[in-house]
Amino acid sequence: MPISIDLATLNMATVMPTLILVIGALAILCIDLFKRDLSRSFYTMIAVLVMLLSIGATLGLSGSERGFFDMMLMDGIAVISGLIILVTSVLFVPLALSSKRFHEFTMPEFFALFLFMVAGFLFMVSSDNLILIFIGLETASLALYTMIAMHNRLKAIEAAIKYFTMGALAAGFYAFSALLFYALTGSVEIGVIVNVLYERGFDPMIGVLGATVFMLAALGFKLSIIPFHTWTPDVYEGSSAALAGYMSIVPKIAGFVVAMRLFEMLAQSGVVWLEDVLFVAVVLTMTLANLMALVQTDVKRMLAFSSISHAGFVLAAILIGTTQANVGFFLYWMMFLFTNLGAFSMLWIARNKQNLWDARYQHPFTKFSGMVKVSPMAATIMGVFMFSLAGIPPFSIFWGKLFLMSAAVNAGYIGLAVIMAINSAIAVYYYMKLVVFMFLKDPIAKDGSVYAINASTPLKSIIGFALVMTLCAVLFVDSLIGFIAEYVIASGF
Repeated sequence: MPISIDLATLNMATVMPTLILVIGALAILCIDLFKRDLSRSFYTMIAVLVMLLSIGATLGLSGSERGFFDMMLMDGIAVISGLIILVTSVLFVPLALSSKRFHEFTMPEFFALFLFMVAGFLFMVSSDNLILIFIGLETASLALYTMIAMHNRLKAIEAAIKYFTMGALAAGFYAFSALLFYALTGSVEIGVIVNVLYERGFDPMIGVLGATVFMLAALGFKLSIIPFHTWTPDVYEGSSAALAGYMSIVPKIAGFVVAMRLFEMLAQSGVVWLEDVLFVAVVLTMTLANLMALVQTDVKRMLAFSSISHAGFVLAAILIGTTQANVGFFLYWMMFLFTNLGAFSMLWIARNKQNLWDARYQHPFTKFSGMVKVSPMAATIMGVFMFSLAGIPPFSIFWGKLFLMSAAVNAGYIGLAVIMAINSAIAVYYYMKLVVFMFLKDPIAKDGSVYAINASTPLKSIIGFALVMTLCAVLFVDSLIGFIAEYVIASGF
């Protein structure tokens, strides 16, 4: 008997943003088969063009569609997070066009893997089906492990192995959690799981507890939530600054969207202890990451702990669970996107192939001593990014922090808002530490070229764009809040 497929149920429009990326990645591999030795500029432009097409397909969705036999869920949350993933990817992939040639960017496979990775993250945010989320998670993760190792340094290979090992453990936790949820409810769709558990009064509670804890651990690895953060500083240190900056943004928003879909529904349905667990995770992640960042001697490791702290900060939005908090989550991550893009790009243009100032680290604080005297423009730009990361007004991240803290106060989480404010104050110290080295120490470099040795016109353009967005956030923050709120409310969050 022939099998008939209802194309209306398939609804290819919901799959199109991801499908475009997969086709683009396969096209790059096919081009390399027939035409060798094409330039990295060619493959960079192909990757950017493919992602721009995917952005267009994403914008064409209404924000309330199901497809692929009801496994794809293109609601407002999926659309807004998909746009953040794609825009970030478009901005980061041109960092391959550095003035110095690096091993990974000479290989077309790097750009194909990059597109496969982005497709995996889109799968994660575009579904409420635990199986499809797992496929997206592993597709993205396996591509990312390989891209880290392609940096072709011993530290990069070590970082890839560490990330792979911890990722494999997280995948096991995720699979076991999904198994428990299926055993409890007979479904792998988040909405159905929560409804069935609610109707049964979350009985047996030990099963719900086990499934939730394993899922929290699995996502905790991806989000670098303490105590699942141990891989983060070493992986950031071993990766190129360009890829480390990317990892601080995109994998985390994909994991946060999955956490938002599951944990907010569970908390609102009556799982009281989940709120307590999330509260502890938020406070520990913000506070301990800040304290560990205080004692770092390398700027990239400091930014790694900084990104852990920022992840704890936005995890508070899932704990609060209100519409304002969810809007604040996406606003914060958009503001963080541009500032972190700029900060890691500044490290990337200062990347030397040999360690000049430290036997271990590429970017020790001492490297930037007296930078303002030999490269005043670069020092000023880096200072702006540090002020923004510290949450100092009127720079971009200040508005995200202010909006999230107001959401906490409005929801009755006064104590949480105070803890968030205290941690913001602690963070100022280690960001200003770099500013002190740049502006108040004696220079150790003879000229400023060492801080832009890897600079090129595309990289300077990206840094300029990130700088403008960081400085001028106050001009568009209201419009951005309205844009985000429209999609979040349409999703019922």
